[in-house]
Amino acid sequence: MISPEKSTTPTAPLPLWIRVIDATSDGFAVIAKYALLLSCVISGANALVRFFLDVSSNGWLEIQWYLFGAGVMLGAAQVLRLNEHVRVDLFYGRWQPRTQGWLDLFGFLLFLLPVMVLMTYLSWPIMVEMFVSGETSPNAGGLIRWPAMSLLPLGFALLVLQGLSELGKRVLWLRGSIELTMHYEKPLQ
Repeated sequence: MISPEKSTTPTAPLPLWIRVIDATSDGFAVIAKYALLLSCVISGANALVRFFLDVSSNGWLEIQWYLFGAGVMLGAAQVLRLNEHVRVDLFYGRWQPRTQGWLDLFGFLLFLLPVMVLMTYLSWPIMVEMFVSGETSPNAGGLIRWPAMSLLPLGFALLVLQGLSELGKRVLWLRGSIELTMHYEKPLQ
């Protein structure tokens, strides 16, 4: 994993709004990391209890799914921040950094930001409806659903913020105001 210090080396300090967004992504990434760890621990413990004691609980199964969802949705912005996201790389890795910067800029403006704003907008009312109604899982011993559903608008909103931060970094870099490492390691095929 690329450390945050290696991803941007500013010649001038980054604007405060970019630093605040990046710090927010860092904070939610810590929560995501522990949510994934806890999900794995619960999953393993669940399997052991089912095997040795022949006891099962839908609530425990659902909480591990909720935690896994938290890991994905709360960690996605950090993955974008560290440039570790999945991309369809047919040409990107062969292009010069300046071309990559322009492609990133247009990708953020034309795809990432509009789609994430739309997803935030569409998922919010569903979460509110689940919260108001107190909707629970139909499974015996199932959990309330709004906490898991709240991860969608929150995760999408975090991606919007991080997308704005990355957009700002690309603009500053293309103007020559900061240095930005455009390192992207193409996955092995």
